[in-house]
Amino acid sequence: MSRIAIIGAGITGVTTAYALAQRGFQVTVFERHRYSAMETSFANGGQLSASNAEVWNSAATVIKGLKWMLTRDAPLLLNPTPTWHKYSWMGEFLRQIPHYRANTVETVRIAIAARQHLFSIAEREGIDFDLERRGILHFYKNRKDFDAASKVNELLREGGLERNAVTPDEIRSLEPTLHGAFHGGFFTPSDATGDIHKFTRGLAQACARNGVEFHYDSAIDTIRQDGDGRFTIAANTAGQSHTFGFDQIVVCAGVRSREFAAMLGDHVNVYPVKGYSITVNLDDELSRNSAPWVSLLDDSAKIVTSRLGPDRFRVAGTAEINGFNRDIRADRVAPLIEWTRQHFPEVSTSRVIPWAGLRPMLPSMLPKVGQGKRRGVFYNTGHGHLGWTLSAATAESVAQTIGHAA
Repeated sequence: MSRIAIIGAGITGVTTAYALAQRGFQVTVFERHRYSAMETSFANGGQLSASNAEVWNSAATVIKGLKWMLTRDAPLLLNPTPTWHKYSWMGEFLRQIPHYRANTVETVRIAIAARQHLFSIAEREGIDFDLERRGILHFYKNRKDFDAASKVNELLREGGLERNAVTPDEIRSLEPTLHGAFHGGFFTPSDATGDIHKFTRGLAQACARNGVEFHYDSAIDTIRQDGDGRFTIAANTAGQSHTFGFDQIVVCAGVRSREFAAMLGDHVNVYPVKGYSITVNLDDELSRNSAPWVSLLDDSAKIVTSRLGPDRFRVAGTAEINGFNRDIRADRVAPLIEWTRQHFPEVSTSRVIPWAGLRPMLPSMLPKVGQGKRRGVFYNTGHGHLGWTLSAATAESVAQTIGHAA
């Protein structure tokens, strides 16, 4: 059976390793951090959300983005300093606007397939990741935003998603702890939430039990393909260089996928789009009782929430186009805290943990899944803000492709 190298031990790398190991392949995973799920898969919004599958390539989003450029606490922030990577990515993003409808529908279909794969994996391997299958509630404060969401809902339904309009009274019934005046909303009962970090770490342990070999603290220096098609990977571990031979390679390297694709003769224009989250520690009984259990999405603020067990409340949002900058900025964290205080005034925000991660985003907003130009090269990367939502399905897809190619 073929020996396969996977680059990256985030959610996509580990789900890919699992899917391949289940098919009997010899799998080795390289990860530059000491543990799995230490970058984008560390503290995201937590939503397994087919209902958030709308791609961003629309004229309306571009117009909003231009308006937000002048506001420091806006949901989207663009650093205008020019780089070729940034502006080439933005050019490709704009050229995808005609494909907005088709790409949104396709994303929904992948998301619906992914959730069943993920749930079955967790049950099979006994992974506890604070799963809550209570649905996701989108709410809107005015009729204009609700009407725009109604048009998006048509696309989501076309992709096979059951998502129903709800009244202000129904919003209060679905999540009594939520404060505010709302025009209406949409509720997706089949969506869920969970802790991506706990799931990925648990699945990495399951992979190891199934024979997958992990090389942590391993930075890949070079990848060479020999005349017979085999690959040689040179990796630096604890200051020592080691070489390994493989028949095939799968790039699941998140925001570094563009770099590895270039080594392998492909153009995979992943750009790092920074997102922020806060984890609100619910240390007292009043806070625990006043935080929501139903997952929320405030469309005007572009903020999502997840309840991660009884003692943690995750609030996430914003997009920052600023290269590989991982700085946690106070002026980007503050709106998340203020939003929490506004909508859940009895939740204490005295102990809040901020985080920032880089989403690996392709211009089309669809992930790169499948074979590269060279024989033996495969990709499962570029999932953007939906890696947690889509990864279980795209892992199955790439594993099937490799199986057919073997």
